Amino acid sequence: MPGASPGTFRLTVPAERAGERLDRFLPEAVPGLSRARAQRLIEEGNVLLAGVPARASTRLSGRESITVTIPPPVPLDLRPEDIPIKVLHEDSHLLVVEKPAGMVVHPAPGHPGGTMVNALLSRADTLSGIGGVSRPGIVHRLDRDTSGILAVAKSDVAHTGLSGQLSSHSMERAYHGIVFGSPPREEGTVTTRIGRHPVHRKKMAALPSGGRLAVTHYRRVAAFGPFSLVEFRLETGRTHQVRVHCAHLRCPIVGDDVYGKPRKIVLGQGERARVVTVARFLLHAFRLGFVHPVTGEKLSFAVPDPPEFAAFRSAVEEAYPAR
Repeated sequence: MPGASPGTFRLTVPAERAGERLDRFLPEAVPGLSRARAQRLIEEGNVLLAGVPARASTRLSGRESITVTIPPPVPLDLRPEDIPIKVLHEDSHLLVVEKPAGMVVHPAPGHPGGTMVNALLSRADTLSGIGGVSRPGIVHRLDRDTSGILAVAKSDVAHTGLSGQLSSHSMERAYHGIVFGSPPREEGTVTTRIGRHPVHRKKMAALPSGGRLAVTHYRRVAAFGPFSLVEFRLETGRTHQVRVHCAHLRCPIVGDDVYGKPRKIVLGQGERARVVTVARFLLHAFRLGFVHPVTGEKLSFAVPDPPEFAAFRSAVEEAYPAR
């Protein structure tokens, strides 16, 4: 199914849809519109409810008038850059790539170039325009210091299909992270609501109310010294979700100086003690699985943990020798 075409759509909410969220109603009412795209249109002020800019979380009462304006694609004004990237899969509709730590996914204030998008533009003839002018092809993101696998849409039909799998939680996304201490159990599930921190607005936080539902499943893979290697599987995909949930469990990601501890870490005790500095937080998206949005083929990709993981574990085991 192609993405929604540019134009203006005037809708009347059926009475039986009363109580439904606006951002859930729109994808069913406008052909080809994904929920992610509907939310962006709302954020940009392109959805009017009774003539007033709406909010995604608005609950409909039935029989309201809604105007949805889908603007035409903005000409892409980004510079292709010949930056090497590892491609795990490519066809006419999508790419699957491995992002290194330290690379920003798309241009943003302070990061006008050197991004994954700039690298992709140098090798892909086209990228989906659904993500907007600064985020062509981007279906989901990884933080700058998180390494691992990303799916990128080359066509709008692929973008719509992949976004739908994200929204329905059917896309498999698994991470490895090295944490201080250990989660409370060998395996379990963290369920919170995540939203902006009430004081530090550039941070996210687990909130008692408000925000959006966030669910992470975890399993401790190994323990070494006062640290653990943990596998995380995402049911939802909120901003900084794994990092916030690790902080919530009081086992923050090593190197995450926003939600955890400083990057200078004291290993060992007494005469054996030494300080190591990690250059990034140790979080890696090692597995990604989904159904190809066009062919229906089940695809699954996995990559090894980066060398920083083994280097840190080696330093820990040297500082805390087994007895």
